[in-house]
This record gives sequence, C-alpha cells and structure tokens, in this order.
Amino acid sequence: MDTYKVLEIKQSVFEDNNRQADLLREQLKKERTFLLNLMSSPGSGKTTTLTKTINALKDEMNIGVMEADIDSVVDANTISQTGAKVIQLHTGGMCHLDADMTKQGLIGLGTEGIDFAILENVGNLVCPAEFDTGSSKNAMILSVPEGDDKPLKYPLMFKIVDVLLINKMDVIEYFDFDLEAVKERAKKLNPNIRIIPISARTGEGIDEWADWIRTEVKEWNQ
Repeated sequence: MDTYKVLEIKQSVFEDNNRQADLLREQLKKERTFLLNLMSSPGSGKTTTLTKTINALKDEMNIGVMEADIDSVVDANTISQTGAKVIQLHTGGMCHLDADMTKQGLIGLGTEGIDFAILENVGNLVCPAEFDTGSSKNAMILSVPEGDDKPLKYPLMFKIVDVLLINKMDVIEYFDFDLEAVKERAKKLNPNIRIIPISARTGEGIDEWADWIRTEVKEWNQ
C-alpha cells in the first residue's frame, strides 16, 4: 500500500496565480492604468506592431512597455526609440510571465501617470496562454507565414485572447494562408474574439487596432 502523499502542484500554482492576477487587476483599475498582455510566436512581428501602435497613440496617452524575454535587450532598445517608457524583463529561462512577475515589472516600470501599459510576453503560443498576468485584456498576433492551422494546434491561446491581429497581410499572396479559415476556427473557439488583419510594415489595419485600444482604455476608466 502506498503511503506517500501526491500533491497536484500544477493546479495549486494556477489557483494561486489567478488570485494574484485578480488582485493586480483591482490595483490597476484603481490606478486607472490599462494593461494589455500581447502574445505571439517569435518572428510574428510583435515588436514592429508595438512600435506602430505606440506611434499611433503616444500623443493621446502616456504609454509604458514591459519587454519580456529569456535574455537580451534587443526589443527594449527598439521600443525605447519611440519615446515610450520601457523596461526589460528577463525571465531567467521561464517561457512565460505570471501575475507576480508582471507585478514586479510594473513596479520597476512605475505606473504613476501611465494610461496604457503593454506587456510584450515571451514569444511562444503555449506557456503564456496558461498564466493570467493580471492584464486588463489579452491580445495575440498571428503572422501569415506561420500558417492558418494555428487555432487547431494551439486552441487555448485563441480561447483566452480578446483580440487577434493577423499580421503580414502584405505578403499573403505568397503563402498558402486561408484568412477565412482562420477566422472561422478562431470564432469557433472564441465567439467573442475580435479579429483585425494588419500589416505592421505598411500600416494596414493599424488605425482599426488603435481604435480598439482607445475604446478599451476608455471603458476601463469608466
């Protein structure tokens, strides 16, 4: 007869993180800071999209950015050139951020006077989807070269995001990418998901994306 104890650590970790995330959201609500958790695969154009986003909104709101990565400061250096307040977060090998890590990042960034904070999460479609960061809303970028089957392969990511940006639309003619199939698959997983085709290179769709942010920030502060 087995006498040892079995501890379901994964469930325990998630439950504690969810509590911390809810507390962080309450704090951000009081401070009138909207936090967007931006997720994607590496190479999807996340940093380029972020640059275009900041340039579209920086004259209307104070923006702060947390760049999360396993190592390097490449993305933070790029974003700093936009004039936005930026901090680099190194995860020490972790492939995601949780609520406590996000809170530490916000403390380091300093949210006083920040209307719109952006967390550029670690680049992958698995781990970041599992951990609530305490964000106001979740967004993800799917780039055309990645293929239209990603909702089938990574369903959790598509279930938990509020908005899906389909990036690199300027090269769609060169890839076997079915835009309508992606929309159908994403909507089946998440009927409330907002889908915005964009091109961070040409600026296509950035106005619609910026309008979505404006609306969400306004509603968050009401």
